[in-house]
Amino acid sequence: MAGMSARFGLAFGMVAGVCAMCAAQAPAKYEPTIESLDKHPLPEWYAGAKLGIFIHWGLYSVPGWAAVKHENHDFGNNDYIRDNPYAEWYLNTSRIPGSPTEAYDREHYGAHHDYYKFAADFNRESKKWNPDAWAETFKDAGARYVVLTSKHHEGFTLWPSTTENPNPTLPMNERHAERDIVGDLTAAVTKHGLRMGLYYSGGYDWTFNTGPIEVNADYDSVKPESEAYGRYANAQIHELIAKYHPMLLWNDIDWPKTGKALEVEADYYNAIPDGVIDDRFGVAHSDFTSPEYEKKDTISAKKWEECRGLGRSFGYNRAEGEAETIAPGELIALLVDIVSKNGNLLLDVGPEADGTIPPVQMERLKALGAWLKQNGEAIYDTTPWTQAVGKSAEGDDLRFTRKGDDLFVTVLGTPKGKTITMPDVPAKLGVPITELGEPTMELGAKVPPNGMRIVLRGPLKGDYAYSFKLAGYLH
Repeated sequence: MAGMSARFGLAFGMVAGVCAMCAAQAPAKYEPTIESLDKHPLPEWYAGAKLGIFIHWGLYSVPGWAAVKHENHDFGNNDYIRDNPYAEWYLNTSRIPGSPTEAYDREHYGAHHDYYKFAADFNRESKKWNPDAWAETFKDAGARYVVLTSKHHEGFTLWPSTTENPNPTLPMNERHAERDIVGDLTAAVTKHGLRMGLYYSGGYDWTFNTGPIEVNADYDSVKPESEAYGRYANAQIHELIAKYHPMLLWNDIDWPKTGKALEVEADYYNAIPDGVIDDRFGVAHSDFTSPEYEKKDTISAKKWEECRGLGRSFGYNRAEGEAETIAPGELIALLVDIVSKNGNLLLDVGPEADGTIPPVQMERLKALGAWLKQNGEAIYDTTPWTQAVGKSAEGDDLRFTRKGDDLFVTVLGTPKGKTITMPDVPAKLGVPITELGEPTMELGAKVPPNGMRIVLRGPLKGDYAYSFKLAGYLH
């Protein structure tokens, strides 16, 4: 028990530290220094939200294609770059001689096709899009915030930017969408009670490069760092802040050294004090870290957010189907695991050019929403317990979260027996135990010598994973 007590103390201290960050006093005005920015408290809304929806939508949604050769995302593999499964990288990958995307582009659009001519198709198709339908879908899926790609690496903006692109080779009608997609979605998302965030590709803008990235060594060499690009990126992101007031500012890859990253972050906090910033600005300050298609093994003291697609791509990929899309049970287990370790899941959908979310992705969103409707109490506004992961004596994989004095235990998959014996949960008498979604049916509880045991009475409600509430266990 001495080891367990030490673990309790360590984890409670960690949770207290997380909560203290949420409640910290913010300065009256942020300065463009790390010391000042680090005083920004993590907003409670973000800490408790747990699930956001990422949207990759742009010119790449017109061809909507990428190779599906790679099951795992090995960013250090040169073959991976040539066979890139990210459809939003279509422009870059189509420029690589011998790549599957180059062959696809040549077959469907002809040799020497100008990628930016997709702007006419995108503008025509995106007029059919219904932002309210998206917002309702995301809310029904259980998301509490949304992050839209306002500009991806291709440089095409989803709002009518007034900042002039100094690249003279790109016509104005191929630089931004005709429709104010950012504004329309912000209005719809806000109306449905969700928070709106914006992604911006600060590190790459392929209207400033002739590219392409072919091997690992190219990753840094194609980042535009000119004074012109720094001014351009700085001006555009200030446009987004002033016009749309995003609750998340999600930069990608890096920020140009000429773009004044610290100034951007300070200006953002001064305009939106309860907003959050990711860790991809190339400076030593962020509200959260952003691993991509990665999980953590242990509870993280710093807030983190895993971003990943429902499939292997972020952007729409017509080559993906059931086999390339995460299964409902795996998706729910992923969310539960991330939340138990102090993380959020930023789950991406890749719409077609007309805004249609592929049916296979819609099925996953509906399954996730149904599960959260029953089990959300074990997810939203929770904090980590003393441990994230456990194993029952019967062989069940367990995850733990807490809220106030209540402890939540989630079994990943169907329980293997009629009991769930938890050696890592110290014995305690008189604790009411219920399955979430069945609050009137109190389950049996026994206290074996080595921990708590839940005795299941009859069939359980739901599917994929099962959450149990130990009311007042932590009192």
